[in-house]
Amino acid sequence: MAKRKTKFMCQECGYESPKWMGKCPGCGQWNKMVEEVESTGSTRRGAFANTGNTGVAAKATPITSIETISEPRITTDLNELNRVLGGGVVRGSLVLIGGDPGIGKSTLLLQVSYQLAKKAHSVLYISGEESMRQTKLRADRLGVTSDNLLVYSETNLQEISLTIENTNPDFVIVDSIQTIFHPEVTSAPGSVSQVRECTAELMRIGKTKGIAIFIVGHVTKEGSIAGPRLLEHMVDTVLYFEGERHHTYRILRAVKNRFGSTNEMGIFEMKEMGLEEVANPSEIFLEERSQGASGSTVVASMEGTRPVLVEIQALISPTSFGNPRRMATGIDHNRVSLLMAVLEKRVGLLLANQDAYLKVAGGVKLDEPAIDLAVAVSIASSFRDKPTRATDCIIGEVGLTGEVRRVSRIEQRVQEAAKLGFERIILPENNLGGWTPPRGVELIGVSSVSHALKVTLGG
Repeated sequence: MAKRKTKFMCQECGYESPKWMGKCPGCGQWNKMVEEVESTGSTRRGAFANTGNTGVAAKATPITSIETISEPRITTDLNELNRVLGGGVVRGSLVLIGGDPGIGKSTLLLQVSYQLAKKAHSVLYISGEESMRQTKLRADRLGVTSDNLLVYSETNLQEISLTIENTNPDFVIVDSIQTIFHPEVTSAPGSVSQVRECTAELMRIGKTKGIAIFIVGHVTKEGSIAGPRLLEHMVDTVLYFEGERHHTYRILRAVKNRFGSTNEMGIFEMKEMGLEEVANPSEIFLEERSQGASGSTVVASMEGTRPVLVEIQALISPTSFGNPRRMATGIDHNRVSLLMAVLEKRVGLLLANQDAYLKVAGGVKLDEPAIDLAVAVSIASSFRDKPTRATDCIIGEVGLTGEVRRVSRIEQRVQEAAKLGFERIILPENNLGGWTPPRGVELIGVSSVSHALKVTLGG
């Protein structure tokens, strides 16, 4: 009997080694090398099995002679999801949805399946984590019932491929990719080899038959999708479902999209009958804002193509320890430290012996430079215990020399602020001119952080 050949594969990046190593040379992670049996068979096919997107043998063709077919996108009843996807679902696309356990990924996809089934599209919902009766119980709770929605509980990829071949659906939902296994791959379900082979096979099916496939992916404790990064490179669209399990609001964010804009954001609210979209998230984020409280400012941030107004809160208090604490939720910790250094050096605020706690209300994560000025004003407002005006909206990027720099899409930001009743917009001087502001809004251009603090705090 021939001896089995084994190899060690990193579960983070897919690096292969003939022997075990504590630290992966590919990604630098520790204790990620897992032993797997090498496959000696050569029957596995590539992602497209050399058939292109039509099912026939492909050959190199001049791009000018390739015929294209303009197919309209398929829209769901959730406009927030349609916008995040770039206008709707593209036929033959492969969409990966990741998120924390219990956040609502399966609920969202079951609702979307029902909405597509109501429009006479056949949908195959494949569950590798629940039985068909358990899926039916969840569907009854959500009011999901349609003859066009087929439910199938299976984890064997060959059986799944055969079922797709027999039913020929328009859409396929796979929940989740970590539970599906390829019988020709000897490693355990959820390993790098299994996830890679199963995703490649599903991609081949979707591209050759024009079936849009949604894949659910679990996330690690760091918040990234479990499995190799290759999984995110293979699919067409990567969506992250974010939010706190103990809060009702959920955020669907696109981090990769071959058919639309990245960094788009959709807001949903989890209710008893499932997820409902939030048409105007700015009102939701600002509805509980305290009036006359120091350390609170409002900024117009761009999330993809949509401006969203959110509240930034800061609490500055003296510390009794040698090293003051710097904590931030929803904002990069390093950016907070940088802005506090600018305030201390360029404005003269003595923050070296102060603890700083910052938070973006509503659970949104902001990562664009245009929020810098609002963060700086929040810190100064809390430190001086002087509130800003409730009708002020602050926009601007802050440089290391204390200057306020130009930001993009200023017209959309100002229009969103005016729509919600803000009367003064503090923005960079270089963004003034060249466009017409809305009526009833006063634009105040500032050139430095010191200038902005004089306008908002009176000194």
